[in-house]
Amino acid sequence: MNELVIASNNEGKIREIRAVCGDLRLLTLKDIGFDQVIPEPFETFEQNALAKAEVIHRFTGGNVFSDDSGICINALGGAPGVHSAYFGGVPRSDEKNNRKLLAELAGATDRSAFYKAVICLIWQGQPYFFEGICEGQILEAPRGEGGFGYDPLFVPAGYGKSFAELPAEIKHQISHRSRALKKMSDFLKDRS
Repeated sequence: MNELVIASNNEGKIREIRAVCGDLRLLTLKDIGFDQVIPEPFETFEQNALAKAEVIHRFTGGNVFSDDSGICINALGGAPGVHSAYFGGVPRSDEKNNRKLLAELAGATDRSAFYKAVICLIWQGQPYFFEGICEGQILEAPRGEGGFGYDPLFVPAGYGKSFAELPAEIKHQISHRSRALKKMSDFLKDRS
């Protein structure tokens, strides 16, 4: 199988992607010497994932993929959604994001939410999209030390622990990103 470039510098994402896609030869942006910030100006996960993948595809000429993901809170009309990474402002901070999310949900009875990931794979010059969703609830206070982002606040449906409390191997089986990655991996297996 050809190698794939991950169009990301997010270490948490890269760790998760490597854990789920251990059979793929993956290169990071650091590995290929790409150190620019890629804008994500769009209002959908699909458009942002495509924009990032196209920039790296033009840079390498090879097969690349990117993901855009975030947490969507039903009581907030789907926010923060594509703005999840900078919900608490600039510079980006998981702690500020989580603090703002809890403030926005203060007193809310509906704490349902879902994580969504959209992967754009540019394979042999053509874009393909893969989506993963993980439903759950938002806690009233952070719990756990693992994961990253909103993981200390998010309890996936069917579990009593947050993503930050669950063992990594369980998160890698049920997360939004792992669901999208498995679809991409199946696609690639059919073409190898």
